[in-house]
Amino acid sequence: MTQSPKNTDVQALFDKIAPEYDKMNNIISFGTHKLWRQKVMSKMTFPVGAQIIDLATGTADWALALAEKSDATAHVTGLDFSEEMLAVGQKKVDVSDYSDKITLVQGDAMSLSFDDSTFDIVTIGFGLRNLPDPARGLQEMFRVLKPGGQLVILETSQPDNPIVKPLWQLYFGKIMPMFGKVFAKGKYKEYKYLDETTENFMDYMTLGKILLKIGFTKVKISRFNLGAAAVHYATK
Repeated sequence: MTQSPKNTDVQALFDKIAPEYDKMNNIISFGTHKLWRQKVMSKMTFPVGAQIIDLATGTADWALALAEKSDATAHVTGLDFSEEMLAVGQKKVDVSDYSDKITLVQGDAMSLSFDDSTFDIVTIGFGLRNLPDPARGLQEMFRVLKPGGQLVILETSQPDNPIVKPLWQLYFGKIMPMFGKVFAKGKYKEYKYLDETTENFMDYMTLGKILLKIGFTKVKISRFNLGAAAVHYATK
């Protein structure tokens, strides 16, 4: 199983980059991460009064989008292990129209403090690759989902096109870390780490097979930007 790079305190890293995180997301993805989430949610089913949890919620962008998409009786829990990321997210929630239906909590996605079969929907966006043990995190997601509940994973991926792949490697390996140095107050090392997790993370087919092995069914995969990102839909 792919591990996070050794000797990296991931929690401290995200605490450090929290102030510039939203700005850097827009720069690095050229704003496409928002479009990806909208496309993903257009294919999701939102039950009335759905209990939803967004893992690795970061600054709560997806939690806010889920709150907007679901009905007035639904509730969204956003969980992240970075206190500083959650602090940025809480400010956004407080000034939104959905402050009464979003709760942000600090926690570990590999050891969730929720009962079995609690949630109708579990989402995780660009966070699975940062877990030291992604399979353990996926098992926890399976545990807290209700029978018939939906898991949605949006994650970076590796293009397999022989023309696109070298350009992808150049961008994530060289250009993206330099963006961190230029636009994020010299945080080259932190954005180099994010490149490493992207480059070393399992491919989309491997992730699909792990989901099936854990017990998920109806696993469906879609890819974006010539394979630079992938979404996995699965049902418990």
